Amino acid sequence: YLVFVSKHHEGFTNWPSKYSFNWNSQDVGPNRDIVGELMNATREHSDLRFGLYHSLFEWFHPLYLADKQSGFATQDFVNQKTLPELYELVNTYKPEVVWSDGDWVANDTYWKSKEFLAWLYTDSPVKDTVVVNDRWGKNCSCHHGDVYTCGDKFNPGVLQKHKWVNAMTIDRHSWGFRRNAHLAEFLTIEELLQTFITTVSCGGNMLMNVGPPSHGFISPIYEERLRQMGSWLQVNGEGIYSSKPWTYQNDTLTKGVWYTSKTNTSGTDVYAFVFDWPSNSVLSLGLPKTSAATTISLLGYQELFSFNTRQPAGVDIVVPAIPISKLPCLWMWVFKITAVDN
Repeated sequence: YLVFVSKHHEGFTNWPSKYSFNWNSQDVGPNRDIVGELMNATREHSDLRFGLYHSLFEWFHPLYLADKQSGFATQDFVNQKTLPELYELVNTYKPEVVWSDGDWVANDTYWKSKEFLAWLYTDSPVKDTVVVNDRWGKNCSCHHGDVYTCGDKFNPGVLQKHKWVNAMTIDRHSWGFRRNAHLAEFLTIEELLQTFITTVSCGGNMLMNVGPPSHGFISPIYEERLRQMGSWLQVNGEGIYSSKPWTYQNDTLTKGVWYTSKTNTSGTDVYAFVFDWPSNSVLSLGLPKTSAATTISLLGYQELFSFNTRQPAGVDIVVPAIPISKLPCLWMWVFKITAVDN
């Protein structure tokens, strides 16, 4: 799925909203319905789900500032701006992810979140498929929603009981485009993949933000990271897509090894994501308990690897000297261990 920013905190709507006259992408700037164009491209050319981000509040809107001045005793901004926009977005574009933000200034009662969500799940055109996050009031974060975000760049490192999302950005310091950004201020592909792998291992999804400049193109540094991520997933996506957290999230014997799993008719397959290529010819793992049917392979590499079982659990994988030209990818390798007992 992808989530597009339909409106951020400055209030400019990227669709021709009836509630944002002369401050929207149809009337000012590109003179285009950007949300609509992206929705059509997404649904016509891929199997991606289309989602929309929407900011509940606006920094400079006089109605919001008046509500704030009243201690949120009045709700003129919510009644005349926030809710009409949300209903308009859902009815017009039918997003299957509604990603709310800007909730932290007031409780859900001010935002009338319960009323909107009751309509969204009961009577809206996406009532049977829609998913929302937890940003519907400063009392809702990490408590209510189909997925929890709990704050930007949330990455707990341990398995969570509720589905969650790590909302993060490639630029270490900003969610938007920065003309003065230095290369070192962008996450490397190794850092991105480490964040991604630990997130998925602990039951989360990762929403990776890029900030395009005003002309709309993806900057080369962002394009490079996205293409690197795509090339890595082409090789290792088996351990990511449709995977589940395993009994254990990271290895106890070797640092920088994280796990996912898949269960099928022949048992449980475990995927070990290795941050650092073994410095010698053996990769020692302390947690997977092999069975008589276990095989071990490297995703993207044809040959099976030999191994020795450790007691009471664990395995020593014999890693051959693979020429770098034969390595299936350049970072974060994935060992598939089939028919695991635990």
